[in-house]
Amino acid sequence: MLNNVWPALSLSLKVAFCATLLNLLLGVAVGFVLARRRFIGRDLLDTLLTLPMVMPPTVLGYYLLVLFGRHGVLGQSLQQWFGVSLIFTWQGAVLAAMVVTFPLVFKPARAAFEGVNPQLEQAARVLGLPERAVFWRVTLPLAWRGILAGLLLAFARALGEFGATLMIAGSIPGQTQTLSIAVYEAVQAGNDVLANQLVLLISAVCATILWLTNRLAKPRQHT
Repeated sequence: MLNNVWPALSLSLKVAFCATLLNLLLGVAVGFVLARRRFIGRDLLDTLLTLPMVMPPTVLGYYLLVLFGRHGVLGQSLQQWFGVSLIFTWQGAVLAAMVVTFPLVFKPARAAFEGVNPQLEQAARVLGLPERAVFWRVTLPLAWRGILAGLLLAFARALGEFGATLMIAGSIPGQTQTLSIAVYEAVQAGNDVLANQLVLLISAVCATILWLTNRLAKPRQHT
């Protein structure tokens, strides 16, 4: 089993980890800005950033192809300036997973920051803490549970991402064939034994992550 499953599993874990790490940096930053800043177009920006949550993954994959393909605006720029092409690479799979799962990090992060009591932050400022210290020592510690829950959900979703990944990264065994794509290929080839193994594996991993998420979502009990 391991000889057939390990390449797809290791690639899926690598893609999911990289996509989640990038969304940790970008999603938390955007969530904090939208939670604390008021500006024209704020609701429109929120809507656009949430679109990947409801849009079909194949449509997202098509948009990524248009933008990052060989003839796309961003794709041509990356190729010309850095000699980098994301199409049919594991980095392209990371990009697809990151876009698809971004709302799962951004929305919980924004809600977590909005749930922080501003009086606690103001008290820290009165005590002389600069804004950066207020964020790291007050705001973030109070919001971390919501952020971590979103990150776990995003990791599980990235682990099972299929449509957008297949569109932009394809299915190259050992290079871009993630677990979900490997399941599809196994079913297409009539290899029910391998398909069952892959399905059981990814189901167990996702169930474990959801259990951890539910544990984090429970309100803390004070003694």
